[in-house]
Amino acid sequence: MNQPSLPPDYLEIRGLTVTFDGFVAVDHVDLTVFAKDLRFLIGPNGAGKTTIIDALTGLVPATGYARYADKDLLGKKPHQIARLGVGRTFQTASVFTELTVLQNLDIAAGAGRSPLSLLRARRGVPESVASALETIGLTREAGRLAGALSHGQKQWLEIGMLLVQNAKVMLLDEPVAGMSADERDQTGALLRRVGADRTVIIVEHDMDFMRQWADSVTVLHAGAVLSEGSVAQVQADPKVQEVYLGTGTTTNPTIDAVIDPAIDPAAELSDMPPAEPAASEVLAPEVSR
Repeated sequence: MNQPSLPPDYLEIRGLTVTFDGFVAVDHVDLTVFAKDLRFLIGPNGAGKTTIIDALTGLVPATGYARYADKDLLGKKPHQIARLGVGRTFQTASVFTELTVLQNLDIAAGAGRSPLSLLRARRGVPESVASALETIGLTREAGRLAGALSHGQKQWLEIGMLLVQNAKVMLLDEPVAGMSADERDQTGALLRRVGADRTVIIVEHDMDFMRQWADSVTVLHAGAVLSEGSVAQVQADPKVQEVYLGTGTTTNPTIDAVIDPAIDPAAELSDMPPAEPAASEVLAPEVSR
């Protein structure tokens, strides 16, 4: 009997390991994430969430196995990984603040073009840029300087910059941190739209946002996967209860208790990201050399 085949475009991670001077920050992590599945990574500071994203985007060295659409990710430089369709955002939006929203998107759209083509005069707004503006809800702000946008709008612009690069895997690091309630709702709806035909992984500490929008959740602890499933499943998982609340508890923990235990300051070292590259380095690495 033939087994049903998996869709070709999905993210598969096996045995992903990251060490810093002998300290294991990510410990043999396995993940499989498909399109149309908003996957949230949660866990306390030091659990390895951001470090996983750093490894998948070439910012820190890692061992193991990571593939998307039959293409290896590990061992490549950030701009090479971006050209394979894997993009990320940072906790602080990495946009060109002195340029307009439209210019930011146009530069991002030109990341794969030759230097000569970038110098040619453009006629009108490219279709991909116009589509991204509509998707992220910034069409009316196209002529506004990115530095004048609200915090939430800057995050949407950074997502738009991934859209015009045709990123099929989006790795988003705390996208709603510091947002107003209205901006969080708009961001959730935006993630639903972009996740309809993309693989999206979200590192998040806002549990109300996670409850509302997560399709699936991976709980990390000490650099390893502790539990995986729906919000209800990970909340009820005895392993999660034992690690975060202690054995013998009879209470049903909230998901907030799962990711907000007392934090060991030493453990925070495992989730310290490297210095975030400038937008120009990610989008046009050849120019920045």
